[in-house]
Amino acid sequence: MNSAIPPRRRGLTWAQKDSVWGYAFVTPQLVGFTVFVLIPIVSVFLFSMESRNLLSGKVSFIGLDNYATMFGKDPLFWKTIGNTLVFSAGLVPFNIALALLLANLLARALAGITFFRAVFFAPVITASVAWAIVWQFLLQGERGPINQFLAVLGLNGPDWLRTEGWAMAAVIFSRVIKTVGLNTVIFLAALKNIPSELVEAAQIDGANRAQVFRKITLPLLAPTTMLVTVITVIGSLQVFDHIVLLTQGGPANSTFVLVYYIYFQAFKVFETGYASSLAVVLFVIALTLTLVQWALRRRFVYNEV
Repeated sequence: MNSAIPPRRRGLTWAQKDSVWGYAFVTPQLVGFTVFVLIPIVSVFLFSMESRNLLSGKVSFIGLDNYATMFGKDPLFWKTIGNTLVFSAGLVPFNIALALLLANLLARALAGITFFRAVFFAPVITASVAWAIVWQFLLQGERGPINQFLAVLGLNGPDWLRTEGWAMAAVIFSRVIKTVGLNTVIFLAALKNIPSELVEAAQIDGANRAQVFRKITLPLLAPTTMLVTVITVIGSLQVFDHIVLLTQGGPANSTFVLVYYIYFQAFKVFETGYASSLAVVLFVIALTLTLVQWALRRRFVYNEV
C-alpha cells in the first residue's frame, strides 16, 4: 500500500534571508523616524491651520488665518525676519572665514599644535548654557571684564547686551566662538587630503603662499566649503539658547530671531497654533536656502554652467 509522502517544505533562499535581515535592521530606524520626525512635522503643518491656546485648551480650525495675520497684521514678524537674516548674514561668513583661517594655522606640523587644536575645539563640547552664562558675565556694562580691559586702553565700551546693534553683534560673536571649532575640524580634515604634490609643484613654479591658497587650496576645498556653508546656515536659523540667556530678544526686540519668536508665541503667549505657523515659515526658509545652495554647487563647486 502506497502512503502519501507530504511535500518537503523549502526554506528561504539566501536572497530572501538577506531581505529579512535588512528589513529587521531598518525597521527600528524607520519607526523612530516616523514617530519622532515625520509625525511631528505633519502635526505642525496641521496645527498651523488651527487656533490653539495652550492654557485654555481651545482648538478650532481657521484655515490660513494664522498666515494672513503673520504676513499682514504682525509687524513683529517682519522685524523678526529681518533680525534672523542679519544674524545669519553676520554669523555665516564670519564663522566660515575664521574656521578656514584656524584650519590653515592648525594644519602645520609644529610643536604643541595638538594642544591648540584641543583649545579651539573645546567650546564645541562645552554646554551651551554654561557658555552663555560666561559670556553674559564677560559682556556686562562697566563691571564686565571686557569693558574693564577696554578702559585700561582708554576706550569706553558700550553696554553690550542692552544696546541696540551691539547686542546683536555680541550674540553673533559669542556664537561664532562657540561653534567655529567644528567647522575648523572639517576644514582641517579636508586640508589633510589635498595632495602635497600639487602644492610642491606650484611652489617650484614660483607661486607664493597666497597664490597657492587662492589657486589650489580654495578650489579643492570647494565641496567642503559647500558642506560647511549648508550646515552653518541651518545652524544659524536654529539659534535659541544664546538669545534666551544673553538678551531674551532685547533690547527693543533687536535680537528677536524667528526661533525665539516661536518660543515666545508658544510658551509666553500660549498661542501654539500661531507658533506652529511660524515654525512652518522657518522650515520653508531653511529648505529654500538649502536648495539654493545645492543648486549653486554646480557653478561654484564643480564649475558647471
